[in-house]
Amino acid sequence: MPPRNDAALEFLLTRRSRPAKTLTGPVPGRAELDTLLTAAARTPDHGKLEPWRFIVLGPETLAGLAAAVPARGAELGIEPEKIAKMQAQFADAGLAVAVVESPSDSDRIPAIEQTYSAGAVCLALLNAALAAGWGANWLSGWAAHDRVFVETRLGLAPQERIAGLIHIGTETSAPPERPRPDLAAITDWRP
Repeated sequence: MPPRNDAALEFLLTRRSRPAKTLTGPVPGRAELDTLLTAAARTPDHGKLEPWRFIVLGPETLAGLAAAVPARGAELGIEPEKIAKMQAQFADAGLAVAVVESPSDSDRIPAIEQTYSAGAVCLALLNAALAAGWGANWLSGWAAHDRVFVETRLGLAPQERIAGLIHIGTETSAPPERPRPDLAAITDWRP
């Protein structure tokens, strides 16, 4: 039998994201965040292309993003409730990490595999934050997918996309457990 890491397995079997709206300060400092980003960067990456990068969003940047949301939302004709929700996601956060899918041209590695790798980075960062004792949540929202917003406010290149906004902070209350998938309904065993 291979050696087991029961603590890691138990963590994965019981992990639970913390709603971003329940997170507060303090948030991880630079040294601890470097550790979390290092863990996330160990994500499987076919061809060693590193088709992702990080933008750490501190309070000043988050406030600027929150301030820019209403005007852009109005330009796009977004409903006021969705504008307010997106604005609050930035305004109420103390720290978020934008995981940016930054694909590379490759004859060997399909673009979709690079997209999967960027998504895996989001989960790895989320899990690293939770394992380190922080509350964390993976979000996006309409502004994260709007080309004008991400290019002008976050400096993304035309080929880049936001894979996720990982909010990290101190949890104020543990969320209740929620129903999980019925494994038998989603698994097909083949000999």
